[in-house]
Amino acid sequence: MNKTFARRIAAVALACMAAAPMAAPPADPYVVGLTGDMTGPDAGNSGAVADAIRIYFDKINERGGINGHPVQVLIRDNQSQPSRAASDAQAFVNDPNLLIIVTASLSSTYAPTISESRQRGVPVLFAGGVCPTEVFPPANPLLFCTSGYAADKDAEYAVDYIRSVSPGNVTVGFVSMAIPISRGGMEHGAKAAESKGMKVGGHETIPPTTANFSPYATKLKAAGVDWVVSWAPWVTQVKTFEALRQLGWQGKFISYAHNVAEEELKRVKDPGFLVFGTNAMFISNQPIHKDIAAAAVGKTKFPYTYLNEGWVAATTLEAALKKVPWPPTRAKLTEAMNDLSIDMRGMPPAVLHQRLRGRQGRGVCGRLHPVRLPGQRHGRLRVHGHTHIARRNGAWREGRGKQGNEGRRP
Repeated sequence: MNKTFARRIAAVALACMAAAPMAAPPADPYVVGLTGDMTGPDAGNSGAVADAIRIYFDKINERGGINGHPVQVLIRDNQSQPSRAASDAQAFVNDPNLLIIVTASLSSTYAPTISESRQRGVPVLFAGGVCPTEVFPPANPLLFCTSGYAADKDAEYAVDYIRSVSPGNVTVGFVSMAIPISRGGMEHGAKAAESKGMKVGGHETIPPTTANFSPYATKLKAAGVDWVVSWAPWVTQVKTFEALRQLGWQGKFISYAHNVAEEELKRVKDPGFLVFGTNAMFISNQPIHKDIAAAAVGKTKFPYTYLNEGWVAATTLEAALKKVPWPPTRAKLTEAMNDLSIDMRGMPPAVLHQRLRGRQGRGVCGRLHPVRLPGQRHGRLRVHGHTHIARRNGAWREGRGKQGNEGRRP
């Protein structure tokens, strides 16, 4: 091959290379770390929260991400064990690209995560699990919470409701799981009941590993309780109720409507088992519920009705990340999280805004606000009813639901 011919071939090759489109390098991601209970005692609740967040951002990434950047969600299984949560938090805070830690597990895992957050200036979002006291005034500026329930406020709600429908002499029992926030919430509820002239018939605190709930139910039944209030992980709530029914107890039981409640109510089918919650249930058939159901097909082992809390958390994260200019930092995201206006599209049935504080929820569904406010303000609206228990004209009332169940079943 002569030199002239070789030069011509080289020139043609270079021209072809120049004409070929060059693939754009992948954009750097927003990095989110999630430590959650995927396979432990709260997997039915927390695992569904993690799945919802993963599914949500998969959809976001399919549409081009946020501000032209994908969202990468790093998920670690803490099994609701504090030691594993500590290990997860340490790994996350040591990742220079990570912007925020999301926690979805029992409250026993919170302390080590909060400790790492404070030391390294990493914001933490509590999603699906109870909001810790540190998100309430005076609040830790790095901690946020989208969960729809709060121990003391929910206990007050339940007691207030019981008093409104049982104005005479009434004895109330309380049930908690033996973890700090659950136990403290029910202790607060017992004091609230006494302040309203009700007799407290005991407070049973049940260990997380309990298999036999009959001894605790026996004590409550022997105390002659008319009502039982339980604010705890779902397993403690429903197993205690079922144990009471097996003993022939005929009273009423009111507890929080966790992610699993909508499916579980179909199984329990007992008009004396009441739940209250702050998310619109899927039976209300909001457009957002149809979107969640469609997105979940083939993407999770959980019923799509379990995904509400995770969807709320992901919606909040998306809104915050949209406000973070590139390159993102933990400080920029923390600032964004403190000033959000979010349309939840009916998950609660109202547009949420951080500056709405202390207002009553409109309609029959309330929703605790998703994000903490700075300073002495905070972004949590009081709970004012659920699908069929509503606050109207200053009083709690039971309303007839779509299924004609007199407010007992969403």
